[in-house]
Amino acid sequence: MAVSGGEPQVDSADAAVQLVAYLDFCRDAVARKVSGLAEPDLRRSVLPSGWTPLELLWHLVHMERRWFVWGFLAEQVDDPWGDHADGVDGGRWAVPETVTVADVVERLHAGGRRTTAILTSVPLGERGSQGGRFTAEPTPTLAWIAFHVLQEYARHAGHLDVARELVDGAAGE
Repeated sequence: MAVSGGEPQVDSADAAVQLVAYLDFCRDAVARKVSGLAEPDLRRSVLPSGWTPLELLWHLVHMERRWFVWGFLAEQVDDPWGDHADGVDGGRWAVPETVTVADVVERLHAGGRRTTAILTSVPLGERGSQGGRFTAEPTPTLAWIAFHVLQEYARHAGHLDVARELVDGAAGE
């Protein structure tokens, strides 16, 4: 894969290949944005909304799993809303004190490997299974889920840009 200006330039007309490349790119970007932050800065908010950089990264780990594993595959997961303090959708994000940034980054990339396996083995037009996140027809297609997750990563990468700049002046890393 060639890279121009940091953005992946994949020479493929295969949409799944493109999605994998951009999801990998976004995962690497958010991991890079928290890299080098001191532990106190990872766990303190500099924004009125109150989230911390580590909480946002933890949210992305759970978000991707919610859409691809619990959602598309309908596999049962222990804590689908484990990024929320109250364990339900809409609650404030929270990270257990024992979880380190290294733990979160490893989970982020492990989830990415699982997503890649799904995207490279299932047609993008296939609809998600019922029984996990989705209980009513029609369930979304794999393509819709992948694009939704991609926009979540892109949006939150921008949020991390702002937070990182406020913490230590690093911009656009």
